[in-house]
Amino acid sequence: MRQFLLHTTFFTLLATVLLAGCSSAPQNMEMTNDQVPVPALGNVEYHTYVLANELFANIRPARQTRYAVTGFVPVDSLSYNENFQHPLQLLGHQLEEGMLTEATKRGFTAQEFKLTNDIIVGEKSDRVLSRNVEQLSAIERVDFFITGTLVYQQGGAMVNARIINARTRDVVAAATRFFPAELFWLEEQVTTRNGRLYRTENKR
Repeated sequence: MRQFLLHTTFFTLLATVLLAGCSSAPQNMEMTNDQVPVPALGNVEYHTYVLANELFANIRPARQTRYAVTGFVPVDSLSYNENFQHPLQLLGHQLEEGMLTEATKRGFTAQEFKLTNDIIVGEKSDRVLSRNVEQLSAIERVDFFITGTLVYQQGGAMVNARIINARTRDVVAAATRFFPAELFWLEEQVTTRNGRLYRTENKR
């Protein structure tokens, strides 16, 4: 009987020590978006996701409200320049597609204004999207625009996104995030400068 009591006392003390250790251990904390270690290369989706989180933070989707996502353009010219050489040259186009995806995933109704009236059958591909105004279908009512500007820098580009009321032109939401230059290419292998083609070699 005495041996049984000793065993019982021992296990009781052991359980007490283990519980005390667990209670003093640091609590697990959720990491915010900016705390998650994500390499830059190939993660433009991640940066777009974080930008969308800030942009839509205080906006709730409504069934009857329609959004149109347009391209993100350089702040100085407000137009895409195909001759401008920068690792993030196509970032404005990607942001248009990425924000359209993020808005839809969050329950917002987005309009595809580049949709054609019919399927265009080509020799090598079929498509329903076009930039030819004559081929586009009628645009439904748009209540809000999602757009933004780009400020190119040596190490990347500052993206300024906003949601604009189409009727009042009021900016109802805005967000800013820096996109590093390594998002699309780790290092340029072939590039053009002043109409000439240049090839860069990796240093080993």
